[in-house]
Amino acid sequence: MDRERSKPDFTDRSDLDRNFGFLLHDVARLMRAEFDRRSRALQLTRSQWWVLNFVYAYEGATQTELADQCEVERATMGRLLDKLEEKGWVRRESDSQDRRIRRVYLTGEVLDLMVTLRGIGASVRESAMAGIDRAEQDRFVDTLLKIKGNMLALGRDEPIAMAGDD
Repeated sequence: MDRERSKPDFTDRSDLDRNFGFLLHDVARLMRAEFDRRSRALQLTRSQWWVLNFVYAYEGATQTELADQCEVERATMGRLLDKLEEKGWVRRESDSQDRRIRRVYLTGEVLDLMVTLRGIGASVRESAMAGIDRAEQDRFVDTLLKIKGNMLALGRDEPIAMAGDD
C-alpha cells in the first residue's frame, strides 16, 4: 500500500530567491538572454559562438575533441561546424599524420567578429556587475572558482543518488 506523502508547499518563492543554485542559474539565463539581444544583428547563435570560442582556445582540435570540450554529441558538433564552415568562419583540414582525422581552424574572416562578440560579452558582464566595487567582484569570482573546484572534485563517474532511491 502506497503511503500518502504530503506535497511540499513551494508557493513561498523566498527560499528559491536565496538558493544560490537557482540564483546562479537565473543570473546566467538573464546574461545569456542579454548577450543574445545585443548580438542578434550578427546572425550568430549562442551555440555557434560557444563553438567558435572553443576552436579559438583549442585551434587544430578534432571534431570529437571539440564535442567533448563543449559537452555535446559528435553529430551535433558536426552540424554546428557545417554551419560555421558555410559562413566561412572555420575550416576543416586533414591531419598531416592521419588523413582520416580532420582538424578545425578559425579563418581570418571570423576574427573581427570574435573581437566584436568578446566586446559584447564584456559589456554584458560589466552591466551585470554594475554598482559592485572591484574588490567585491574579485571576491565573488574567487568564490565561484572555489565552488567550481568543489564540484570538479566530486568526480563525474560517481553514481548520482536521486530522491526516492531509498
